[in-house]
Amino acid sequence: MNEPFGYLVEQLRRLPGVGAKTARRLAYFLMEEPAETVDALVKAIVDARREVGYCRICGNLSTQNPCEFCADGKRDHSLICVVETAAEVMAMERSQGYHGVYHVLGGVLSPLDGVGPEDLRIRELLERLRSDRVQEVILATDPDVEGEATALYLARLLKPIGVRVTRIARGLPAGGDIGFVDGITLAGALAHRQTM
Repeated sequence: MNEPFGYLVEQLRRLPGVGAKTARRLAYFLMEEPAETVDALVKAIVDARREVGYCRICGNLSTQNPCEFCADGKRDHSLICVVETAAEVMAMERSQGYHGVYHVLGGVLSPLDGVGPEDLRIRELLERLRSDRVQEVILATDPDVEGEATALYLARLLKPIGVRVTRIARGLPAGGDIGFVDGITLAGALAHRQTM
């Protein structure tokens, strides 16, 4: 395979969820597209990298600083939802059920990968909690080993401060089939069941 094409495949493989086969397929797709289409994609990437940055308050990605959530006076600033990445902010917003503000950690604790508390935006979260306005912190990390460890670490760190610390519930997805749900999710659904 020629060097520029191989380099393109190699770079596409670095994207999350893209393996060698998908990277090759994407590279062929890009080679067969009109130059204007590929140029528009390249421009979109360059423009986004130049114009989008991290909010100085919450760490979310935004074109403004502070971001639209931190700057919104109509949102409940006494409620902070802690998430792993900016992608989870958008997921929470799609729910249309949350009207507080956010704090993006920038990852999760993962000793095997060399990620400790000092590598996350935990210090910035503690600084935000010095405000008398914050009454509750919702821990919304993923329900995997690293997410649970991060939530547990934060809960132990935040409880002595006197702020209410909660964890998002775990359970079955809407429209899901109990027969196909993993054991951890099903156990979480049972543990967090509600009275009807």
